[in-house]
Amino acid sequence: MSDTVLFPERLNRRAFLGASALGAASVALSACTTTDVAPPPVPAPPPPSDSAFGAAESMYAARVDEGYQLPAIPVAKLDPKFVRQIVPDPTGEKPGTIVVDTSEHFLYLVRDGGEAIRYGVSLGKAGFGWTGSAVVQARKKWPVWTPPPEMIQRRPELAKYKDGMPPGPQSPLGARALYLFRDGKDTMYRLHGTPEWDSIGKNASSGCVRFMNQDIIDLYSRVNGVAQVYVRPNLSPAGKLTAVSNRTAEPIDAGVPRDAEILK
Repeated sequence: MSDTVLFPERLNRRAFLGASALGAASVALSACTTTDVAPPPVPAPPPPSDSAFGAAESMYAARVDEGYQLPAIPVAKLDPKFVRQIVPDPTGEKPGTIVVDTSEHFLYLVRDGGEAIRYGVSLGKAGFGWTGSAVVQARKKWPVWTPPPEMIQRRPELAKYKDGMPPGPQSPLGARALYLFRDGKDTMYRLHGTPEWDSIGKNASSGCVRFMNQDIIDLYSRVNGVAQVYVRPNLSPAGKLTAVSNRTAEPIDAGVPRDAEILK
């Protein structure tokens, strides 16, 4: 066989061996490289929600509180806007401040992070309006209700309670009362519960701010010290400048109970 024939054979053999070597290297490389797609990042868990919020049926369910049986609120009959809820803070006040918007029948408790808890409330009848500022100075769970002499004069049938009506679900002060003071004096203005849940969103009280009992229990649990309160005709800039009313609420009880907790 001549050299001219062997040379192409040697060249072809070298090309084959080279290609085989490259193929083997490629297989080896692929064996060291994963082709799996990286899993998507796990999203951060949402911040823990406030356990006091959830379905309205749960928030306003029947419950036993401090030994007293509270009936359920028929939430299907409530205007949804008066259900306790967290909303963007419309007041611009610092956290811990309480603002009552009398035009909308809302009370706001300002929270951190630009939020507020909004409660639906009932307000004073015409003639018992009150605007201005005060502070929560005392609080009481299931207060005894004692009608003041002025009220007994107007409603003689209340004379049987002149020494106090025992606390309970039917008490006019409900499950809780927060007592408002101004310049160290009792304004006779209260934030309190009521068994008359259907009065929420209306002007039906004697000048105070009424809550559904489940709501005043919630607010009470969040006010653990002296809290600033503003009662305004609305939340507009002009509403903030409204002069403090010279009139106080119509007295609905004989004063702060002796066993009330004084806040500091």
